[in-house]
Amino acid sequence: QVQLVESGGGLVQTGGSLTLSCAASERTGSRYNWAWFRQAPGKEREFVAAFRRSGRKQYADSVKGRFTISRDNAKNTVYLRMNSLKPEDTALYSCNVGGRFWAEQYDPDFGSWGQGTQVTVSS
Repeated sequence: QVQLVESGGGLVQTGGSLTLSCAASERTGSRYNWAWFRQAPGKEREFVAAFRRSGRKQYADSVKGRFTISRDNAKNTVYLRMNSLKPEDTALYSCNVGGRFWAEQYDPDFGSWGQGTQVTVSS
């Protein structure tokens, strides 16, 4: 199973930016779907963004226009650039690789998870 390590989280003010990284332990290329999820305290985990094997990108409505997912095959790494951050973006962000899409819905159960990186946006 692919091992993932996230980094890049931290404390930022409203309106600020962060870039999260998710590095895989093996070559992934374009073989897998990748996705970012987040979970705030007391809330359910929610989908944030995905980078499909096909190269197509997908975003939750709450982050469209503010977040950008990208992939570097040479580094086996996926990134999540987060701009115009809001307090409601505060959460533990985790990446998943190898999940499957059922129509437009990403199912992470078939994939591997990283340990997560905390993002806190102060008001």
